[in-house]
Amino acid sequence: MADFTFSGYAALLDRFAELDYEVVDFESVAPEASHLILRHDIDLSVEAALPMAKLEAERGLAASYFVQIRSPLYNAFAAPALDALRCMTSLGHTIGLHFDAALYGAAPAELDRAAARECETLEAMLGRSVPMISFHRPAPALQGREGRIAGRMHAYEPRFFREIGYCSDSRGAWRHGHPLDHAAVVKGKALQLLIHPLWWITPPGTPAAKLDRWFETRLAALDRDLAGNVGVHQPGRCRMEWSDT
Repeated sequence: MADFTFSGYAALLDRFAELDYEVVDFESVAPEASHLILRHDIDLSVEAALPMAKLEAERGLAASYFVQIRSPLYNAFAAPALDALRCMTSLGHTIGLHFDAALYGAAPAELDRAAARECETLEAMLGRSVPMISFHRPAPALQGREGRIAGRMHAYEPRFFREIGYCSDSRGAWRHGHPLDHAAVVKGKALQLLIHPLWWITPPGTPAAKLDRWFETRLAALDRDLAGNVGVHQPGRCRMEWSDT
């Protein structure tokens, strides 16, 4: 099985199905059951996550996609991104807030207010509730944080982070070992699997090469936007597009 490719993600999902794992949402997970939470944190491109959402839907699976609304790297409310998010919801996926707590003070009350504002903004744009929050690059104090934030569940509550298995592909590598080798999976118990779509939808290569690909694609998109908005066209700029193959 080739990791960190689109076909590799399909194969990973199929392997979990062969192990009789059931994909469930956060609220439904049972620690002793063969339950799999599919969580996607969108760090670089909303549109790049859409092929994965379609792949999951084709298999009858529903995942949770978490989007930032204060990212310096993408605009979640630009038309292509917002269309992609709405498409994800139409496929049965849940949209949550990917919340960067580092943008605010550490006081719990301040974080609660800030998260509530961001969720309400995202809800207004999507026209539906935002029931979940995940933290972007969470500080140690947020990992295993008890209780809800802004009245919503978060992905690092002990019941999702410590009482069940947890596996992440952060920085383009399995930082907790391969998910199929995780102790929870070996025992047939529940696992939260955190996936960052960019590592999987770009051509095979190192994490640095994948980021270069994203950067070139982003430049191409900016070039098109400049041409469309102010009539500026710069020949020779990259013209790459995201691919769902």
